[in-house]
Amino acid sequence: MTTWIGYIGLVSFALAWIPQSWETVREGRCGANFSFLALSALGSLFLASYAFLRGDAVFASLNALTSAGALVNVYFRLFPRVAGRNVAGR
Repeated sequence: MTTWIGYIGLVSFALAWIPQSWETVREGRCGANFSFLALSALGSLFLASYAFLRGDAVFASLNALTSAGALVNVYFRLFPRVAGRNVAGR
């Protein structure tokens, strides 16, 4: 039963990054605070590594997925798409 609680938390938390990441890709830029994004990406990467080394699939998956969401937003924060090239909106 506790494993299912972990998976429900994993899915819920990982899904939280989808709306922000989708908006970021669609707009080609991210207006979120850079410090938040960078610390979130760094923290998630380290926690994913820690969980992987401990053999915790739920925690490793959660942090790998949240790292991906944070890194997408970091990328577009550093390298915004040039106006007029909105590929995701087509």
